[in-house]
Formats: sequence, structure tokens, C-alpha cells
Amino acid sequence: MKKIHIISDTNKQSLKIKNFLLGNIKSSSIKKSSLIIVIGGDGFMLQTLKKNYKFKKPFYGINSGNYGFLMNKFNKDKIYKKILQAKEIDISPLTMSVKTKSGVIKKGIAINEVSILRQSRQAASLRINQGKKQIIKELISDGVLISTPAGSTAYNLSVHGPILSLNSKQLSIAPISAFRPRRWKGKIVKDKSKIIITNLNPLKRPISAVADNLEVRNAKSIRIKINNKIKFNLLYDKNRSLQQKLKIEQLRKEIK
Repeated sequence: MKKIHIISDTNKQSLKIKNFLLGNIKSSSIKKSSLIIVIGGDGFMLQTLKKNYKFKKPFYGINSGNYGFLMNKFNKDKIYKKILQAKEIDISPLTMSVKTKSGVIKKGIAINEVSILRQSRQAASLRINQGKKQIIKELISDGVLISTPAGSTAYNLSVHGPILSLNSKQLSIAPISAFRPRRWKGKIVKDKSKIIITNLNPLKRPISAVADNLEVRNAKSIRIKINNKIKFNLLYDKNRSLQQKLKIEQLRKEIK
């Protein structure tokens, strides 16, 4: 029998599932547990992973939200069996290092994507480099996204970025409403790449940098790369792995 710690969002459906589980499963402290059950939606899962990855435990998500791409479907009759048979995958996040207009350095991590967004009515003016290699000299747009494979079906997909296979070892760079160059569709790069985004006009065209749900305003330059020193251990139901979910979304996009 596995020792389990339960973390729940505070909405009605999440608490209902939590109470059911507590009636059938003994909850241990997070330090003594062998796995952590997270009840909520994708946003709550992202917050929980960042807060508790230091414990180096696997996380099993139960969806109580709308979509729940990172979560598993709740089933009263088979929940414990599903947890025992779940398959584990490891995901490394992006690290974002932001230098603000005032010279302050702020850092954050992102499991899904780092979003560079215009901060005012003026479109952003950005230069994008892959290490020392220039990807684009000047992008005039509402912003740009750098997405991991795990996050490629989230905001990235909504701005027509590519869906990446979980084992592709790639990152997606996707523009948001590109104005110049008008037909620039973005770029796929290796996940070992160091991506540097520079605000070419921070006074007139301020931008924000967002790592999942952490926002840094008045960004001057942003450095982004995969942090392989951090591993998020996620558990998925048999035949419903994250890789399979990505393939389903990719097929759905191609059919449309």
C-alpha cells in the first residue's frame, strides 16, 4: 500500500473528490508519502508542482476542472487501482531570467510556456536570438511564446504554434499576432537552445514576461532555457499517458 498525500483546490467539485478519497484512503504527511494526489485543474496542478517539486515525489492529478490536460479522469470505482497502475513520466521546465528596465534580475520557471506580451496599446518590438545566432532581427507583434512539448497544446496551440511530441527534444517559438514580418510562422528549435529575447524599444513599447503564472513587467531582456536539474514526476493512467494525449491533439488538429 502506498502512502499518499492529498492536495486539493478549494472549489466545490475538488473538495467533493477530496472528501471521497479521504473516506477510502489514509492521507499521510507530504514528507512521509510515496506519491501526491493533486485535485483540481491544470492551473492548480502547475502551482502545486512548482511549490512541491523539491520533495521529489510523483504527482497524480485528478481533474475537477474543464479540460485537465495534465490531469487524469476521476473514477470512484477504480481510483486506487488506477493510481497503482499509473505510468510515470519526467518533465523538465523552462527557466526564465528577466532583466527589467531598472536593471533588476528576476527568475521563474515554466512547465508550459514563457509568454512575452505587449504591456500597452503599442505592439512589442522584439529581437530573438538562439544563442549567438539571430532568429529574427525585429518582430513587431503582440508578443511571442516559447513552449515546451508539454505546453504545446495550451496557449501555444491557440496562437497556431506546432504540437510537439513529448520526446521530440524541441521547443516551439510562436509569434502572437505577428505584424512584421507578417507571414512569420515561428520556429522549432532544439531544447538545448538558449533563447534570448530583447525589447528593442522598452520606453515606447513596454513588455511583460510571464512564466506560466509569474509575471515580470517592464522587461528589457529575457533569457530562456530548459532546466534539466529540475524534474517533475507525473503519473498518468494506463493507456492515457501525456504522450498519447499529445498525439490525440495533434491528430485532431490535422483532421480540422
